[in-house]
Amino acid sequence: MFGRKPAQKKLKLVLCWHMHQPEYRDLNTGEYQLPWTYLHVIKDYIDMVAHLEAVPQAKAVVNFVPILLEQIEEYARQVSCYLNDRIAITDPLLAALVAPSIPADPESRLKLIKDCLRANRERQINRYAAFRKLADMADWLEHHYESLNYVNSQFIADILVWYHLAWTGETVKLTDSRIKSLIEKGSCYTLHDRIEVLEVIGEQLSSVILRYKVLARKGQIELSVTPYAHPIMPLLLDLKSAHEAMLTAPLPELEAYPGGEERVVWHLEKGVQTFKRFFGFTPKGCWPSEGSISEQTLKILGDFGFDWTASGGSVLHHSFHLPVNKRPPGIHHPYRLDGTDIACFFRDDGLSDLIGFEYSKWHADDAVNDLIHHLENMASNELGDTVVTIILDGENAWEYYPDNGYFFLSALYQRLTTHSRIELTTFSECLKTKADVKPLSRLVAGSWVYGNFSTWIGDADKNRGWDMLGDVKWAFDKALASKRLTDKQVQEAEFQLAVCEGSDWFWWFGDYNPGEAVSNFERQFRLNLANLYRLLGEEPPAYLAMSFTQGSGAPAMGGAMRPGIE
Repeated sequence: MFGRKPAQKKLKLVLCWHMHQPEYRDLNTGEYQLPWTYLHVIKDYIDMVAHLEAVPQAKAVVNFVPILLEQIEEYARQVSCYLNDRIAITDPLLAALVAPSIPADPESRLKLIKDCLRANRERQINRYAAFRKLADMADWLEHHYESLNYVNSQFIADILVWYHLAWTGETVKLTDSRIKSLIEKGSCYTLHDRIEVLEVIGEQLSSVILRYKVLARKGQIELSVTPYAHPIMPLLLDLKSAHEAMLTAPLPELEAYPGGEERVVWHLEKGVQTFKRFFGFTPKGCWPSEGSISEQTLKILGDFGFDWTASGGSVLHHSFHLPVNKRPPGIHHPYRLDGTDIACFFRDDGLSDLIGFEYSKWHADDAVNDLIHHLENMASNELGDTVVTIILDGENAWEYYPDNGYFFLSALYQRLTTHSRIELTTFSECLKTKADVKPLSRLVAGSWVYGNFSTWIGDADKNRGWDMLGDVKWAFDKALASKRLTDKQVQEAEFQLAVCEGSDWFWWFGDYNPGEAVSNFERQFRLNLANLYRLLGEEPPAYLAMSFTQGSGAPAMGGAMRPGIE
């Protein structure tokens, strides 16, 4: 008799979706400066959880930035208060959606109209003939300023409704009769229609976190956390760590960020505390902001009690070039750095970038077939217990896909869960089933963008931002040492400092980015710093009144995403 052929071992695949928005409020006034948090909730975070709910056999890791969770909660509260008690909403665009009248002056009207064009023209605006017509009219108005006096309230109402319909998730458009009816109506929207849109938005805001929590309870997803306000931990710990992957990059005048390790611990403690408040348990894993790691960062994460972390494949490739790391077995394994207690998974940058930058141009079935073909080749050719890791933002890619990636994501989960040689899993499950964790003697510090920190430090504008942040941190330390602040003032100042330390401001500094994005984020960074000085009882430095960076570039995907491989 012939013996049975042993069952072929399945390739383990981890899909990790990172949900991230910085703090967009002016913490002095409570007014939101940009609407991206609530817009990404109703378009992306809702769709992403709905796709998982539709395929219960699918598994994924979903990472939330704590400061995003708090903003979602605040938006839900504000919308509820408006709908129940007509208390004003502090996001200008969301407030305009239900405003009884339009702005009186032409400049305010033009700003509101232009704000309603901040969407993907091909995928979100031109998809709907009625919205495209409004957008064409808006383009004309921008070049005929004197005609703004003749813009009536109906034009403003219609473009506001269409903007929010375009930003509504595909799974909501397919299932919510109110949204279907409003899309079919096409024009002449009433105040009742606009309030109905807000009611739908409020429902999404109030339920989205719970829906992820339910999937985590069922064991379908693993939820993980990022340091509270998304700082680049290796740079807070040691600015010179940038030189490990960029030997000749110029650095700020600031030699070291004052009290950096203390601030890293603060962000981790506050992040876990916030995560536990929303989800009810302590996360086992931490996706460090932008996948940024260093040897010191890994040690702190391990000491903090996390079982796993993750980063970009380019970080591991750079580390493989160190002579001490002999005979590397490849990126499709977790690693443990000598002297640390945490497993580190590394992103397959090639596969992740295909989803982020290429497959949006393909037919959904062809894209999924291509991805599975790559995975099948890996399953056939790689030896041992391999784990393929795909990590990317959970929001930024989908506006470039037809129908917000609906057909791609639906097909992806269906095909992966029924594939005989691929097993969807999570990082914690990999460790629980004794995945082969390889040793790593040394690590080159870097991030998931190019394997270095060039997105946040190393050119004149980014370095200027670090020097400005260093100045306010010295003022913060001096104020705390003086004991002149009350406990409440200290708490407010710590929160404001955390917002200033977020990575997003530095991401957008530099002329290779789009002008409007650079202006928006640079202006808010200066506002954040000025607000902190005022909380400390000091007059902000005069330089905070002046712009220090501008953009004129046109990077892929608007600059909100960058590939892992340079």
